[in-house]
Amino acid sequence: MSESIKFNTIPEAIKDIKNGKMVIVVDDEDRENEGDFLMAAEMVSTEAINFMVTHGRGLVCVPLTKNLAEKLKLTHMVTDGADPDEANFTISIDHKRLTTTGISAADRANTIREIASDEAKPVDFRRPGHVFPLLAVDGGVLRRAGHTEAAIDLAKLAGLKPVGIICEIMNEDGEMARVPDLAKIAKKYDMKFITIKDLIAY
Repeated sequence: MSESIKFNTIPEAIKDIKNGKMVIVVDDEDRENEGDFLMAAEMVSTEAINFMVTHGRGLVCVPLTKNLAEKLKLTHMVTDGADPDEANFTISIDHKRLTTTGISAADRANTIREIASDEAKPVDFRRPGHVFPLLAVDGGVLRRAGHTEAAIDLAKLAGLKPVGIICEIMNEDGEMARVPDLAKIAKKYDMKFITIKDLIAY
């Protein structure tokens, strides 16, 4: 990664996440070499989802723990043949009572808020839906250096519930945004920009 690009510190990012802000997290060049918008699920808003969809252009996903997935009876999207290194999707969901079609920014925000709620029950959600939960590996980024695990670890470090929201960032031409592009986006929207490598070291 370019030495001229200045990344923020992990404590700076944790502070923003604690305050409900979004950060940009990039993984290793020899892994996906991709950046995601990332925030804590319990801090979700319609505006945040709309921002991710508009400026990230990727898939809005909700990293969560295996315990929460079991509690909500979220089964694996793929039962066999799944690549252990790839993102681990569960069945997609919508909240039954608080959504209409499920796809609007408000509907997705409501579904995500309810996933993170202590009162959430399996019966509250329709399957399939428009929100994509991702199972994090136990042990976080120390076990798997992915955005899914980074979201859980950062939420925990911020003293929040271990449920996150991530969305891959593409450029306007549809290609994946790389570090120089991501640095510009972070500057444009006044966001903290961190690496998973630094989070592992932290």
